[in-house]
Amino acid sequence: MSDPTFYHAGQRGLQDQFDSRRISDRLASFNRTQFTADDRVFIESAIYFFIATVDPEGRPDCSFKGGPPGFVRVTAESELAFPDYDGNGMFRSLGNLLVQPHVGLLFIALHGRPQRLRVNGLARVLRDDPLLAHTVGAQLMVRVTASAIFPNCPRYIPKLELSAPSPYVPRPGHDPVEPVWKGFPEFKDVIHPRQPTARGVADSD
Repeated sequence: MSDPTFYHAGQRGLQDQFDSRRISDRLASFNRTQFTADDRVFIESAIYFFIATVDPEGRPDCSFKGGPPGFVRVTAESELAFPDYDGNGMFRSLGNLLVQPHVGLLFIALHGRPQRLRVNGLARVLRDDPLLAHTVGAQLMVRVTASAIFPNCPRYIPKLELSAPSPYVPRPGHDPVEPVWKGFPEFKDVIHPRQPTARGVADSD
């Protein structure tokens, strides 16, 4: 039996208009609160995901997060963690999480086999997390306790080709690459300093 709290009245109303309540209930039966082995493989191979947060008034914000494979880790049966790297300093997503911890994550594969996985839950933003010492480039760590984990149909995902990783992704043993915009006249006098972060050991190249 599906979780009766998985859908609210607005969702149910549209399902009834389109006679999709039965398939919706069947899909909801795949909702879970613990990560499967396949979930872990997909999440920990991801090099990007999307995060949705809301501010205290319920206004939404959506952001892209990227990193090397493994930058998101499944840390417990119902928990994952990901780092916050140096950015533009606005802290729109993480700032929202400090006042409203409900979060939605979308993991999506736009190259290779199309795949989508959604993770909803409650987030904690941590500056003293033990993972920080082992995560190159991380200035904060976010841990999400999942309340809903469910796959989505991938039918509308375009098939794209991954040509190269971002040169800004932190690499062990390498100094961070500064984005060009930090040197623009309208920004360079107000750029915030980078925080000390783990550097790691350089790779073979």
